[in-house]
Amino acid sequence: MTKQVIIIGGGLAGSEAAWQLAEKGIAVKLYEMRGVKKTAVHKTDKLAELVCSNSFRGTDVTKNAVAVLHNELRCLNSIILKSADENRIPAGGALGIDRELFSDTITNKIINHPLIEVIREEITTLPKDTPVLVATGPLTSSKLAEHILEITGENKLSFFDAVAPIVAADSINMDICWEQSRYDKGDSSDYINCPLNKQQYYKFIEDLLKADQAGTHNPEDTYFEGCLPIEVMAERGIETLRYGPMKPKGLTNSHDPENKPYAVIQLRQENKMRTMYNIVGFQTRLKWGDQKKVFTTIPGLENAEFERLGVIHKNIFINSPALLDNHLRLKKQPNIYFAGQVTGVEGYVESTAMGCLAGLMIHADLTGKEVTPPPPTTMMGALVNHITSGADEKTFQPMNVTYGLLEPFPEKVRKKERKQAYGARAEKDFKEWLNHQAN
Repeated sequence: MTKQVIIIGGGLAGSEAAWQLAEKGIAVKLYEMRGVKKTAVHKTDKLAELVCSNSFRGTDVTKNAVAVLHNELRCLNSIILKSADENRIPAGGALGIDRELFSDTITNKIINHPLIEVIREEITTLPKDTPVLVATGPLTSSKLAEHILEITGENKLSFFDAVAPIVAADSINMDICWEQSRYDKGDSSDYINCPLNKQQYYKFIEDLLKADQAGTHNPEDTYFEGCLPIEVMAERGIETLRYGPMKPKGLTNSHDPENKPYAVIQLRQENKMRTMYNIVGFQTRLKWGDQKKVFTTIPGLENAEFERLGVIHKNIFINSPALLDNHLRLKKQPNIYFAGQVTGVEGYVESTAMGCLAGLMIHADLTGKEVTPPPPTTMMGALVNHITSGADEKTFQPMNVTYGLLEPFPEKVRKKERKQAYGARAEKDFKEWLNHQAN
């Protein structure tokens, strides 16, 4: 392996990784196809282009997991966070950014770095003997996507049009809900069940159909049949959901065994620590405010805290828990690394974090330095843990950074104090990790 790296993709992850490597003396060839080939959403050929507002989200480290991740990236001299701070605009408690100035800043710094060469070209195959980082995001070109399928041995890249909400486990009312798998298959605690009587079911369907949807609904829109938005299923008939994701068959309410629920909403554990649960079959395009309003009418979810709300969008990501090691290397071909949204992290800050970590790991591998990822008690460490080992490879889906990804405290912490305690622990552990890497 030579001390030169190829990076494919000039988004936030690719730009961050290029900067981290170049600042450590590693030459980089950064390939970006925009300029010769457009994507469906980008408007310019600038590096690190942002396509939506409020992309960096909240800044309160006592309330927002992403704010803690901001600070971890600042500790690593992230070019993305530095440029975000330089181009910040008023946005209340959020890190608002002038998107054009931000992209201009990144582009100028990258193209003027003496160790970075920016090449406008579409890459369709990956080398076998040169370190290469794939940071192509959810809009990976079809030819490169096909090549990735070939080298990984996967039969498909994971596409999805709809994502279901995720709730915090400790916000579920277990005085109403109970743990049981349908027909008691598998582990009896695989699912948490929320029962509805007939009146509650019909009221839920009524509220669901009245709720506002994001974007304009086109009757000709098509979705994967196995991933239909919940409101689309409800539109097919008032009883449709009772024979789909809300069917009560094979379930007995342990709180009231004599009364059969008319319908049941199941929650499936999202991570190995069982701190988060996915609302099964509840992919949705409802506006976020309406999601909270409707889904908190579900018995047992009256006080639900949503770690992620449902969204509709097309995406491409690899099955990272099956394919990557904790250096973000492809297990089958370790000269190939992945970073950014193509690995199954959601959000610009999260993509930046994985690009930053990939840069650090590639540098360590090239120089023979022993480096481990940050501990899973930190935000960056929790993210890389989730995409490489913490999530179930059979049900893996993209995820934002959230407190639910962190290892729980061994001792009980009051709920009102938990987020602040998580943030303080993450800051302490990240600084200790950083000091260890420097020595």
